[in-house]
Amino acid sequence: MGRRNRARVVLQQAGPRTGGGSARRLPVLEAMGRALRLHGEGRLAPAEAAYREVLRQDPGNAAARHALGLCLRLAGRLPEALAAFQQAATLAPNDPNIQADLGSALVASRDEASARDAFRAALARDAGHRAAWDGLIGLGEGEAAVAPLRRLLAAQPAAPESYLLLGRVLSALGRTEEARGVFRSGIEAGILSEPALSTYAMATLEAGRTEEGLAVLRLLTELHPDDAGLHNLLACALLSHFRLPEAYTALRHALAADPRHVRAHINLGMVYTQTRRTNEAVACFRTALSLDPDSVLACFELLDQRRHACDWDGLIAEDRALVERILETGTRLSPFKLLVMQAGPDEILRATRIWAAEIRPASTDLLPPPPPPVPGRRIRIGYLSYDFFDHATTQLAVALFERHDRARFEVFAYSFSPDDGSAMRRRVVAAFDHFVEVGALSDADAARRIRADGIDVLVDLKGYTYGARTRILALRPAPVQVNYLGYPGSMGAPFIDYILGDPLITPLDHQPFYDERIVQLPDCYQPNDGDRVIADAAPSRADCGLPDGAFVFCCFNNTYKITPSIFAAWMRILARVPGAVLWLYEANPAAQDNLQYAAGAHGIDPERIVFAGHVGSPEHRARLRHADLVLDTLPYNAHTTASDALWAGVPVLTCLGETMAGRVAGSLLRAAGLPELVTTTQEAYEALACALAADRPRLDGLRARLAANRARAPLFDPARYARGIEAAFARMHDLRCAGRPPEPFAVPPEPVPDGFDPGSDGWRDPRADARPAPGRP
Repeated sequence: MGRRNRARVVLQQAGPRTGGGSARRLPVLEAMGRALRLHGEGRLAPAEAAYREVLRQDPGNAAARHALGLCLRLAGRLPEALAAFQQAATLAPNDPNIQADLGSALVASRDEASARDAFRAALARDAGHRAAWDGLIGLGEGEAAVAPLRRLLAAQPAAPESYLLLGRVLSALGRTEEARGVFRSGIEAGILSEPALSTYAMATLEAGRTEEGLAVLRLLTELHPDDAGLHNLLACALLSHFRLPEAYTALRHALAADPRHVRAHINLGMVYTQTRRTNEAVACFRTALSLDPDSVLACFELLDQRRHACDWDGLIAEDRALVERILETGTRLSPFKLLVMQAGPDEILRATRIWAAEIRPASTDLLPPPPPPVPGRRIRIGYLSYDFFDHATTQLAVALFERHDRARFEVFAYSFSPDDGSAMRRRVVAAFDHFVEVGALSDADAARRIRADGIDVLVDLKGYTYGARTRILALRPAPVQVNYLGYPGSMGAPFIDYILGDPLITPLDHQPFYDERIVQLPDCYQPNDGDRVIADAAPSRADCGLPDGAFVFCCFNNTYKITPSIFAAWMRILARVPGAVLWLYEANPAAQDNLQYAAGAHGIDPERIVFAGHVGSPEHRARLRHADLVLDTLPYNAHTTASDALWAGVPVLTCLGETMAGRVAGSLLRAAGLPELVTTTQEAYEALACALAADRPRLDGLRARLAANRARAPLFDPARYARGIEAAFARMHDLRCAGRPPEPFAVPPEPVPDGFDPGSDGWRDPRADARPAPGRP
């Protein structure tokens, strides 16, 4: 039961707990009713005042003291709430609700021993008290709870809660077969209904109790093996928790029960998508469309997989038509995949808002407004991510986390990522003051933990990319919330205040395309690790399949970023540069076949397209040294792949796009001192690629500048970067402390580093503004 709902129960208890005659009791009851009404409306400050007025009139009113504690917890004032619960428990030691809420507050205060005592006291008064059992289970008391809960079930066989509590504990202990047996016995006894259990399963999954929810769904599929909808529901739950083999099995059962189940075909395609089986995914989506030609989702996923496969026949027209259809129908689709579609920035924002509008937390999970800022305390920064392991985002940002100024900032990680056991995982865990695992918590509980930690600025590193848990942010656990790094676009959500960019990728005149306020970091929005490893042993050109003496253009972007128009430009470049080869990432066999076929259709020998398989990041950077020039993609640029190439000493040629995703490489090049390689038209892009291939001294000069700049470039200076982003966080916090709404701003740049060559059309020293004009004193 949520704390707001529990406050309503308190009103029912207020009368008997108020001493004195009826004349005295009536005004107290009226005041209590007013306080609870304010509390239920979320008006916590006047509710608190009203509770205190009740207690002034009747200091021994345990119900008012209890309700005051609930109000103070919602307001984030945990020490005061704890004191109120303790006083209420003294006044009414036999009230299990008070004891359970006292236990919850003690858990939040990290006093687990006292919390156990409080929960046990609640259960001594009410053996089936759900919140008290939840508390003990959360404290690892599951094994000890099994026997008492079996006795409770034997004593109360007609109570649904008896079955649900025992099933929950057994699920949490991994004894899922026993849990299913308990739930089954409840159904057979007529105590638990199947529709109610299905709803309960979804609620437990939403609450983060994965095994319990899955146990219920598996039971329902066992009871109804021919119900394709139930098998598909189980598969959806498994997919959302990235349990792909189990989801595959569930979907096979669904399609065996009903081969025409459209959503099962789509979900099976999603399993194949996530396991990079592109041809099988395409077949699933085509089947879904044959069964339901009007399915926008099936069409959307089919086009996405065709992009991955570089299957471009009619793709552009279909892509454009689908964008228009998405906006007309208001269909909710993954915003990340929109970034590579034939859509303008205004259309992408409109479609993203459709997605964000459905991220609505349950009213019982809503948090109150955050408490006032704490003066004189270090600013608390929280980073929220699924990617705290050997992932591209962490590879970029780990040096930033390490270099935060601990005198001014206290830095928290909120991780729901897997532990891959890598050196990067160990490094990123050590980089934070507090590394908090929230993977096992529900979104609501994770948000409560962030609120309890008093985070001032919460930074989301995921956006709408794989594994995101945006509902945590929708609960508003922090007063300032920031979209940063993982997702190159607006989240279209009212609960995100800022997006971090820079003057090139997020010009202030692009503000209409962002619902967040733009904050421009001074050099480049992307952090980089100045200690990233390049393997000592590099493969030979022959090992890479590269001919000796050939000019090597390369692009290691994912194949979905390669469009027909950019590939046609590459083929024209190869036609003008005899003997040159194009070195690409071998993402999937279908893409390799289609790209070689497309090369032939452009009159280019398919043997001039060379493919590179997947290797580790250090080995990839080592082999990059065989490349002469990286050719970027549009409308979605290289991001981490571009900074990896620059770190390895390989120039990158890009063309500036309309959206944030299409402007990243340009920002990286400016911060590395190669602004000449940022073009603004496809014609200029092609001409410069050919010119550099024909002018080896010019290209060598760019490579030499890049090598000389590596130790000085702002792009590879994490300490400089940390100062810039900290200035942004401090400004956001100051605005909040002043009671001002979020506003766009630019962080002033530091002076150009000594010895850094910014290139032509490059950096301007900000100190020049302070210098007198020539001829003036």
